[in-house]
Amino acid sequence: MKVMIKQFASAIILILVMSVSVYAAGKGKSAVVTIKTSAICGSCKVRLEKAVKAVDGVEEALLNLNSKKMKIKYNPDKTSPERLREVISATGYDADGIKKNEQAFGKLPQCCQVPMPGDKD
Repeated sequence: MKVMIKQFASAIILILVMSVSVYAAGKGKSAVVTIKTSAICGSCKVRLEKAVKAVDGVEEALLNLNSKKMKIKYNPDKTSPERLREVISATGYDADGIKKNEQAFGKLPQCCQVPMPGDKD
């Protein structure tokens, strides 16, 4: 009986060590990109963070409304900064040099549709 308990305990410890190793190996594959957006309010923040976090490979997305910059932590094996900019644009916001999708912009709440300097009237 004591031998079985020792074998069981050893197996559990081995599984835990392997799990931690696999978890730690996956955590190392991260990159961070900061993207300038045209977001202006809390509603924009919630919408953009939700859209970007839905992208496969995104670990974190945080928009600073004061600077209008979104800091995104992602797995470069699963997505890219270009893809993240496309998602922001498709949500209705500028993303660095990529202009917002006008159709998506038109569906945003009025508070999010304040014209930015340089936009066409």
